[in-house]
Amino acid sequence: MGVLGGCGGGSSDVTLKLVAADYGDSAANSSKKYWADLVERYEADHPGVTVDVSVYSWTDVDRKVKEMVDAGDPPDLAQIGAYADYAADGMLYKAGDLLSIPVQADFLSHLSTAGEVNGIQYGMPFASSTRVLFYNKELFAEAGLTPPTTWEELAANAEALKAEGVKYPYALPLGPEEAQAETMQWLLSGEGGYTDLMGTYSIDSVENVETFNWLKNELVGKGLTGPVAPGRLNRAEAFAAFAAGDVGMLNGHPSLMEMAEKKGVEYGMVPTPGADGESRSTLGVADWMMAFSKNGHRDEVGDFLDFVYSEKNVVDFSREYNLLPVTNSASRTMSASAQDKDLKPFLDQLPTSELYPVGSTSWAAVSAKIKKEIGKAVAPGGSPAGVLGGIQATATRAESAE
Repeated sequence: MGVLGGCGGGSSDVTLKLVAADYGDSAANSSKKYWADLVERYEADHPGVTVDVSVYSWTDVDRKVKEMVDAGDPPDLAQIGAYADYAADGMLYKAGDLLSIPVQADFLSHLSTAGEVNGIQYGMPFASSTRVLFYNKELFAEAGLTPPTTWEELAANAEALKAEGVKYPYALPLGPEEAQAETMQWLLSGEGGYTDLMGTYSIDSVENVETFNWLKNELVGKGLTGPVAPGRLNRAEAFAAFAAGDVGMLNGHPSLMEMAEKKGVEYGMVPTPGADGESRSTLGVADWMMAFSKNGHRDEVGDFLDFVYSEKNVVDFSREYNLLPVTNSASRTMSASAQDKDLKPFLDQLPTSELYPVGSTSWAAVSAKIKKEIGKAVAPGGSPAGVLGGIQATATRAESAE
């Protein structure tokens, strides 16, 4: 692609604005450093192009981009949590109009598909992760346990851990921070999910109601989920409790490995247990890169993205932040590398992972409703069928408004 093709008045100097999320947890590993290095290397080979990167925390980044769009001044590129609203409003370039064919073809296919609206890819996956079951090896050894492969074994293990005085035999974070993740993980392990094969919401399906009845009766009702009600337990608190040695088992993603290691907690990881054996799929989560078309610069944006998605840059980013690569080439490199052996359980789960229905503009409203309500499904006196039915009603309304 001709990067110096100029825009408008024939000037070859172009500034691209990129707004990105911060994956670091301190100034030392802020994403600002990653982007500064990448941009410096890119600009050295592209003297007519300047890339101006603003990095914001996850708390602020989606709002910042929305404010820029609402003010009529969108960035050229945004690397944030969701793309569907902007795609539906006709604001984004199609991925195929930006990326070279080898780069677009290198995305993992189910991530590409998750980036589509009406069969056209607008969202480019930028980072991904999957979930596995973490367990505390020391607590398991003391109770003479082996890691569970079924719900029944998980409940039996939780009973044994409770008998040993473990504070959270199984930590079930259904609090508002990230309830939609824990919920989907359990629904998948019960052969359900948020949508049916046609992509229509099926939140109150028979399978999903059975899953939450089981959780309510066999885990929460028997006091196996710890001292904090699941609807008030957030993921960050559950992870911190695991790192403190107070949790027997919980669903986790790669960042939990580092937290546990820093605190000296020995952990094991196994695929998510299912109703009758290992779950057929796990939750996959992806963050997205998108390009706004308002400012033009299509060639420059496309050329820069080809560089962003080169194998080296994808591998570097994934290693820096304990995330999974979004391309086939980087996945092959990391799967074969001894350096990345800790990530292998997550990499193995990636091809069969299922993502939230992020291509639907209705998902934001549905996700918000799940975060607010799902904890009530397992509370004393709560009705799983009633709560899931209420969330389904919200989903149906949001879907018909699309």
